[in-house]
Amino acid sequence: MDTAFFLLSKLAWFVIAPDSVLVLLVLGSYLLLARGSIKCGKRVLGAVAAGMLVLSFLPVGEWVLHPLETRFPANPVLPQKVAGIIVLGGAEDAERSAAWDQVEVNDSAERFLASVTLARRYPEAKLLFTSGSGSALDQKLKGATVAAKLYGEQGLDTARILFESESRNTVENAVMSKVLARPASQEVWILVTSAFHMPRSVGIFCRIGWPTVAYPVDHRVLKGKQLRVIAGGLLGNLNNLSIGIKEWVGLAAYYFTGKTTALFPDGCQNP
Repeated sequence: MDTAFFLLSKLAWFVIAPDSVLVLLVLGSYLLLARGSIKCGKRVLGAVAAGMLVLSFLPVGEWVLHPLETRFPANPVLPQKVAGIIVLGGAEDAERSAAWDQVEVNDSAERFLASVTLARRYPEAKLLFTSGSGSALDQKLKGATVAAKLYGEQGLDTARILFESESRNTVENAVMSKVLARPASQEVWILVTSAFHMPRSVGIFCRIGWPTVAYPVDHRVLKGKQLRVIAGGLLGNLNNLSIGIKEWVGLAAYYFTGKTTALFPDGCQNP
């Protein structure tokens, strides 16, 4: 697959991530002050302080996430019969799972919860979990390994589950999953991933000719309460802001490199 794109995306995000920018601005203000550029140093430091203050009391991260999370409806009406359920990895913590020899998940665990519910609702459908390693340095620990253990512990028959373990990003999730599942043109498949990640995911699956029913989970936005004051929300806001900016950047990058069907996909009918 496209290794150059994978590595470049990792490097670019390392530089432009909000927490990285924050550190660079603080470092820059220190260097300016150390060199005697007191006025410039104070301005940069003041801008950092103002930004942190805003992030501490206003849900800025949710404002960035809201359009992403509302692109597809929650709890969509599902057909009576589906051929399969696709679960995009990202909820598993492969490194901690290996270290503690038990299943460890993160704050996207709703992907697993929803997929188990859907698998029991559609006992005849295939369940496909796709996740290799998103690390640029370590490709040994696979998300699919954690998923296999989790589904087994939840009482699912792992013989009905397809595990794709070589993908490193969402476009590889889709391409490799299609090779593994070999879906027929008229089959209906449900796609499960985090709500903020759904637009880009749907666009990728549409691009490879595999239309799916979007089933978004793991919402980060407090619906109907975007205009509110929060106390001590700096870390949570910074995390939401990072997730939102990363997803918007990903949408643009995937669109301009021809990996999705639209800049802001809303389904396969959107060219």
